[in-house]
Amino acid sequence: MTLPIEQSLPSLEQLPENYFIELSHFSAISLHGEEQSKYLQGQVTCDVNSLAQDKLLYGAHCNAKGKVFSCFRLFDRNDEHLLFQPKSTLNASLTELKKFGVFAKVEIEQTENLGFYALVGKSAAELLRKKFQQVPDSLSPVIQVDNTTLIYLAGSIERYILIDDNSAIEQIVSSFSLPVFSAKVWDLLEISQGIPLLSDNGVEQYVPQMLNMQAINGISFTKGCYLGQETVARMQYLGKNKKALFLLTAELDPISIDDVIEKQLGENWRKAGDLTNVYQADNRKIYIQAILASDLEENINLRIKGQESTLLNIDALPYSLEIE
Repeated sequence: MTLPIEQSLPSLEQLPENYFIELSHFSAISLHGEEQSKYLQGQVTCDVNSLAQDKLLYGAHCNAKGKVFSCFRLFDRNDEHLLFQPKSTLNASLTELKKFGVFAKVEIEQTENLGFYALVGKSAAELLRKKFQQVPDSLSPVIQVDNTTLIYLAGSIERYILIDDNSAIEQIVSSFSLPVFSAKVWDLLEISQGIPLLSDNGVEQYVPQMLNMQAINGISFTKGCYLGQETVARMQYLGKNKKALFLLTAELDPISIDDVIEKQLGENWRKAGDLTNVYQADNRKIYIQAILASDLEENINLRIKGQESTLLNIDALPYSLEIE
């Protein structure tokens, strides 16, 4: 079965009340074996030991210098740890995990036979209850129903991830009779929710705090040692980190992550930071995920180099960057 995919690229305001998104640009790294938790605990920023069967963790996988290979959502499926993430970062993370995994009783591989879809909308929970006897929520965000994994994602947009074998997941999605949007629309939602989306050229460029991982509870500062931990701790407690992830919007001609964000300094304009992801709606509205100075002035003028007549808006994220 091949599901028809809606190719339009709506803005947030234009999305329908309920819909699916195919997540073909995402996959997962699977860890299974006697020492899967012990091994992963020493490799990533989140506290793997706190992971229960019905829980979901955000985390980052760093190199020894604290630079991020990948940002992921971690959960269990059939007694395996799955690190769900964009394919753009998966290979770099998988290679590093395998490199050190040879010394532990753990098998590490990319999932090959699983399909991933997202159900989004105001009635998403109600629709799921008509198909499944259990539905995940904020207390139990990961639920296994037969062979289907259901994951609830907290945030200002109601979202669920559905995971099953490739053949089964398409039949499940088809049974809802809802529109199915392309993977690009998922990027729109992640950008709007402040969830970091790294491209392959962003691998090993940023420490987790530059990607706001501490703001989405993706870093444990009490778990003990892991790869890159010294740098991450220094950034947090010594105030060394001076950058953060921002959401910017405007109506522009097409841009890419290779374009340059500029800020105004008096009469001049200088590079302000890096673009990590971009979503352009059909109506020309652009949603930009960018890493800029964390102490950015509220009234600073920002623009894309080459499109000087339009200023970028700094939109609020659904979480605080203040250190508690």
